[in-house]
Amino acid sequence: MKVSYIKGTLLGLFILLLTGCMYPDSERAENQVPHDTQLEIVQNAVDTYREKTGGLVPIRTKPSDTPIFEKYLVDFSLLKEQNAISEIPGNAFENGGYYQYILITPEENPTVKVIDLRVTEKIRSVNIRLNAFRQEHTYPAFGEKVEDGIYLIDHEKLKLDDPPTVVSPYSQENLPLVMDVHGNLYVDYRIDLQRALEEYDHDYKEGDDIRFLLTDHTPFAPTYSLPYTVKDGEPVFMMEE
Repeated sequence: MKVSYIKGTLLGLFILLLTGCMYPDSERAENQVPHDTQLEIVQNAVDTYREKTGGLVPIRTKPSDTPIFEKYLVDFSLLKEQNAISEIPGNAFENGGYYQYILITPEENPTVKVIDLRVTEKIRSVNIRLNAFRQEHTYPAFGEKVEDGIYLIDHEKLKLDDPPTVVSPYSQENLPLVMDVHGNLYVDYRIDLQRALEEYDHDYKEGDDIRFLLTDHTPFAPTYSLPYTVKDGEPVFMMEE
């Protein structure tokens, strides 16, 4: 009986080890969340690269009209060329992870943050349905009006069971998607911004872009976001004149 028990235990351990080896890279624990150490490694690599290249930043070139929080993607191949980094973090997209490393404020103080690509994937999936709808209809899939020029999405027109949302990388809340008059999709981060305004000391005033309050205190960039400002202590969309 003891022998069979030992054999069963050993077999269970063997299966557990084998399962761990076969676990997809994108599902490994180190790829689920951006660790401070991983961001620090990339930040140090960027700083080293700048020292070696006279202040250049290791980024991929993107069009000038690319939104600020999606514009400056870290180019790990450039970091490796300068021996600034030995290996790409396990949670990086380039290594099978969920996150894309970016720089914010590259001209003043290049700071490493990450984009949660699960947000990008959700935007892409809704865009596919939107494009299919546009091919068959001349009217937009606007839902309830949020503010002038900004609307919720009529999910029934897109044959969705529920209004489309994304899981916030900040709070894990379900954040609604909104659409402008041109049909561009965005994530509505007002829930997270309200919490940040209440939780963190700041000197933001009306007219300032308060999205940086999120990047000041977390590893995440608010990708697919419209500009927001603060009015009467609450986050509001910062509309262009």
